[in-house]
Amino acid sequence: MRMSSNRTISAVQSVVNELLAELHTRGSCESVGLTRESFAAILCEIGAKHTTGASESGIRIFFLNLRIDELALARACAAGNNSAWEIFLTRYRSKLYQAALRIAREDSAAKDLADMLYADLYGMNTRDGERVSKLASYTGRGSLEGWLRTVLAQEYVNRYRRTKRLVSLDEESEDGVQFSAPDPEPARSADPRLAQATDEALASLSDEERTVLSAYYLDGRTLAEIARILGVHESTISRKLDKLAKALRKQILAGLGRRGMSRRQAEEALEVDVRDVQMDIRRSLAQERPPTAFSEKRVEARVREDSG
Repeated sequence: MRMSSNRTISAVQSVVNELLAELHTRGSCESVGLTRESFAAILCEIGAKHTTGASESGIRIFFLNLRIDELALARACAAGNNSAWEIFLTRYRSKLYQAALRIAREDSAAKDLADMLYADLYGMNTRDGERVSKLASYTGRGSLEGWLRTVLAQEYVNRYRRTKRLVSLDEESEDGVQFSAPDPEPARSADPRLAQATDEALASLSDEERTVLSAYYLDGRTLAEIARILGVHESTISRKLDKLAKALRKQILAGLGRRGMSRRQAEEALEVDVRDVQMDIRRSLAQERPPTAFSEKRVEARVREDSG
C-alpha cells in the first residue's frame, strides 16, 4: 500500500511539473498572489489525495479537468490575499445570499447564515500563525458555486441541530430540573465487521453526498426541501439518493468481503436489524450527534430496498 502511495505521489509530481506553467497561467495565479511553487504544492496535495492508483495519463486528465481558475481564487482567499477576497465577494456575495435565502426563507436569517459562512471562508490565524479557512478544502473538482451551496447547506443543518438540542421549558420540571431520559435497552452483540464496512463506505462520501444523505435519512427532509437547499431540481436529488443507496450497498458488501465474509454471509449480515449493530452513522457522515435507532434503520432499510 505504501509503495503504491509513493508511486502515486511521484507520478503526481511529474505531471504537475509538466503542466504547471499552463495551469498557473490558466488560473491567473499571479493576479491573486499565488507563486508557481505555492500552486504546485496545492496541485500535488489534491492530486495525491484523488488520483491514487491512476496512470500518469489519468492524472494528467484529472488536472486538466479541474476548475483551475476557481481553485486558484479559493486557495488565494484561504491564504489571506485581499485582492482575491475582493474578487470572491464580487462574484459570489449575491449568489451566496440568494442560496441562503432559499434555505432559511427569511431575510434576516439568510443574512445571518451568509455572514457566518463569510467568517469561516475568510478564515483566521491560529496561535501558531497558521491561517485556517474553509476555502482551503476546495479542490476544484466541481464548481466553486456548487461547493459553496453545499457548505452553506451543511452549516444550516448544523445550526438546526444545535437548536434542537436545547432543552425547552416544557421538558423541565417545576423546579427547573430536566426530566431524565429512560435508560436505553442494552444492544445485543452483532458482527463488528458490518459496522466497520459501513463506516468505511460512508467515509468515502463527498461533502455534498453526506449533506444529501443526512438531510433525507437522518433529518427527515423531503426531496423538495433538499432540492431547494442545494438549488437543484427535485428529480436530481431523487436520482442521487437512488444512486447513493445502490453504491453504498455495493461498497458495504465489498468491505465485508475484504473482512473475510462470503457473498452469502455478507448478504445475510445486511439483513441484521441495525438496532443490534453498534455503528455510529452520524459520526461516519461527519455530523455532530449520535444517531437514533430509528434514523439508522431508515438508512439501512433504504440500502436493502435498493439492492435490486
